[in-house]
Amino acid sequence: MFTEASLDDLRKAIDEQTQSDKHLLDELVGDIRSLRSEVRVIRRRTTTSISLVASDGGNNRLAFDPFLVQIVRIVDSLGADQMLDVISPTTDPDELVRRHFDAGHPKSSLGRLMADLGEARLVDLSHMIPDGKTAREDPNSVSPTWVLTFRDLCEWAVLYERLCAGEYAGNTLFVRDGLLRSKQFRGDLFVQMIKRMEACIAATLKLKKRRIFLAGIAKHSQVLARYRLAMTIENLFPAGEAYYVPIPRAIERKAYRWPEYARGAGEEEGGEAAKFVGGRMFFVRFGPHRGDPVWAVDLLSLQANEAGEVFGFLLGDAVDGFPVPYYPRCLQKAHEFAQVVDFDLDILQDAVLDSVRNLLGASDRGAVDRMNLDPDPSGRRYE
Repeated sequence: MFTEASLDDLRKAIDEQTQSDKHLLDELVGDIRSLRSEVRVIRRRTTTSISLVASDGGNNRLAFDPFLVQIVRIVDSLGADQMLDVISPTTDPDELVRRHFDAGHPKSSLGRLMADLGEARLVDLSHMIPDGKTAREDPNSVSPTWVLTFRDLCEWAVLYERLCAGEYAGNTLFVRDGLLRSKQFRGDLFVQMIKRMEACIAATLKLKKRRIFLAGIAKHSQVLARYRLAMTIENLFPAGEAYYVPIPRAIERKAYRWPEYARGAGEEEGGEAAKFVGGRMFFVRFGPHRGDPVWAVDLLSLQANEAGEVFGFLLGDAVDGFPVPYYPRCLQKAHEFAQVVDFDLDILQDAVLDSVRNLLGASDRGAVDRMNLDPDPSGRRYE
């Protein structure tokens, strides 16, 4: 523990450092003050909202899983499974991609996205996924986190297919769990996918007279975290109404470690085109009170001028948000459906145990049953 003298010294050092950095807070407040004229009130509108969310086996906390099995599951806000796959960090990516094609023809959302982008291997779709040869010959050199990249690619693929191939009874708003930007695609494939989505939206409006919107909401945002105090000081969103404000790219770049994560279409810098960003950022507060949460939301760049309409659609859904207040209910419902808990989790655990038993000889199978599967035996002292 700190002594009283050392605590006094620390308090003094913290105060001196804070005083020397005051100009940084002044700069942040100045940035927010420049946005005051751009703040707009949100007026409620109605439309159909569809949210897509992914779940993976790593969130299921299995008591016994020697092979780190991952359940890749994409679920929408209606509870419908859009994609279901099982992989592990030692899965051969070449064998994995063959599950999504049949004699060269795509048979899943991921397969169709890869076909449209002209890629046949996962390593060509994302530089974060190992090539098959490395995975087979030197599996210890492969980072196990690539399975999370695969999950996110599947989520983008499902969103891409639903948006481009769906049948719509009316105007529809798709809500993504996360911003409309990604560094997981190789080269400019992410931007190519976004352009294809925009083309599908335009074609749907022209041929079917249906308006399709896409928004991405971040659970956490470096930009929002950096400017939260300054927003409170400036009272950017006063009490009484729901508000939104567009965030300039210059403000985004100040918050991101990698400036290319804030470079959108038509914003080439030093000869390098935008590769990772498909949307324009807004700060949005759906509640009417000063203390209500503010979210960072991306809209497709081509739909940024329709922000008032899109946020009007989201407002009606967010007001009914539960258990998180003023957060789109459609996204929360998708999370609820995607979770693997309770009886489903028990079934999944039994499936892993059965599979391991089948790998062992008859004399060794009893070892699985004799194992203590309690992940925290010390916790029994509280029972």
